[in-house]
Amino acid sequence: MVTPRVVLVLGDQLTPGIAALEAATPERDVVLMAEVMEEATYVPHHRKKIAFLFSAMRHFAEELREAGWTVDYVTLDEPDNAGSLEGEVRRAVARHGAAGVIATEPGEWRLQTAMEGWEDALGLPVKLLRDRRFLATKAEFADWAKGRKALRMEYFYREMRRSYGLLMEGDEPAGGKWNFDHDNRKPADEDLAFPEPPTFQTETVTREVLDLVEARFPDGWGDLSPFRYAVTRADAEAAADHFFRHALPRFGDYQDAMLEGERFLYHSFLSQYLNCGLLDPLDLCRRAEREWREGRAPINAVEGYVRQILGWREFVRGVYWLEGPDYVERNELDAGRPLPAFYWTGETDMACIRAVVTQTREEAYAHHIQRLMVTGTFAMLVGVEPRQVHEWYLSVYADAYEWVEAPNVIGMSQFADGGVVASKPYAASGNYIDKMSDHCAGCRYKVRDRTGEDACPFNPLYWDFMLRHRERFGNNPRVARVYATWDRMKDEKREATLRDAKSLLGRIDAGGRV
Repeated sequence: MVTPRVVLVLGDQLTPGIAALEAATPERDVVLMAEVMEEATYVPHHRKKIAFLFSAMRHFAEELREAGWTVDYVTLDEPDNAGSLEGEVRRAVARHGAAGVIATEPGEWRLQTAMEGWEDALGLPVKLLRDRRFLATKAEFADWAKGRKALRMEYFYREMRRSYGLLMEGDEPAGGKWNFDHDNRKPADEDLAFPEPPTFQTETVTREVLDLVEARFPDGWGDLSPFRYAVTRADAEAAADHFFRHALPRFGDYQDAMLEGERFLYHSFLSQYLNCGLLDPLDLCRRAEREWREGRAPINAVEGYVRQILGWREFVRGVYWLEGPDYVERNELDAGRPLPAFYWTGETDMACIRAVVTQTREEAYAHHIQRLMVTGTFAMLVGVEPRQVHEWYLSVYADAYEWVEAPNVIGMSQFADGGVVASKPYAASGNYIDKMSDHCAGCRYKVRDRTGEDACPFNPLYWDFMLRHRERFGNNPRVARVYATWDRMKDEKREATLRDAKSLLGRIDAGGRV
């Protein structure tokens, strides 16, 4: 009799063709999947994220059983649950008399470092295989980045387009341009017809998981219900079909827009399924391209969507592994303020932040502009310590894993990496939010006021941030004209602006309402 091996499948590896499964055989090996408290609590995850992943894991385990695999599945409430992945691998090895362990490389440095030590800890061979679901390998990204003065997603994206032949006409980009971002900045009108993402039935397995999460995380953050997520591959595919049919045609035009009461607009609401393995990135890009080639969606929408996956998603993953495990500690702007409590409570008079935090608490979702230009920009203007900002995003969103969250927050949102990801800080006054949303119309603050008690806090805080960092950004051609504007202001206006910023920061430090 051949000695079995334990094949570990992580909660974000719910793909039948994952490398560890392809290196094993159902006749010989045993698949291990485990819900462990260590993974559920290394940051205070949104309860809906925990429930989504546990339910998706349980359904994937059944999918594997139907395909002929023996699956050893450990639930969170099993009495002997070791509480950690290493502990559960150790127990599984003992249960099955396993000769070794096969696993696909994890998506985070935290786990990579731990798993590289398992061979010595377990006294057995542990084989870590490359995660082939990403379209650029770590080595390929490192080769592309080598010798470049700056890493810019646009140039990496063009190489990826060429490599995969996506949206190409021979050697030229489809539509004559690589990037249609200029066409994708329209504010949305509330009279538009927005397609609500499908809501999937909460069946027995998911109800059991929701009860488990309610019992084990009674004080955890985030609403558990209503629960709208797909938890099977078939339902995730149905959600993708819905997006391509109903939302993609207008996704491009309004991808940067925000509206009170409209949480999804024309966004796909698919990233949580993509990042845990229920959907395939190249397949989504090909399907989007087909919508354009068959005349059902315009080029600006399709190119914008493909860029988010083939460009940005692959780029940030490459940056994460290239920059190393200490990347999340970067703090180039020396920001040290604690994260304001209203990021958790939503108790603020700023309508835009209140809307995003409320939506995040209820849905475990917000789209990229809400994250970047509302909660992200405000945290940067205030000078919140970037590690705390990163851990908040990692905690509260269902699609969040460190490989995707760290470059988006440490790099793009907070400029804490000093320009590895972004060429300028995404600093903005209230004018940007007013242009791209209707939040300001119902806000207690007045976005047109630059100073005074009723002025939008983004306005004085913007100038305070830019002046704090004038030495760093003064020669940056993308922001230098900002300082020329400041220098032309009258003295009394500049003094009032800085006085208001100081007052706001003092109120935040004291825990007062803003």
